[in-house]
Amino acid sequence: MTRDDILRLAREAGFDAHDMSDDFTCNLKNIERFAALVAAAEREACAAMVERGMGDWRLGKKVSDAIRARGDA
Repeated sequence: MTRDDILRLAREAGFDAHDMSDDFTCNLKNIERFAALVAAAEREACAAMVERGMGDWRLGKKVSDAIRARGDA
């Protein structure tokens, strides 16, 4: 995940881009939302990597589906 990805997710989570400096403060709701967005992005990246590596194999589909389903738990 790049710095730009992290900043994009932070803005999506509700952080104010103008306040993002080394000493900015935030609330717990924004932190929880940011953590969820980062985890979802990483799950999707892992699932996509499995799909690219295993192609249309049934096992690959099962594994990628299982990775994505972790977000529903």
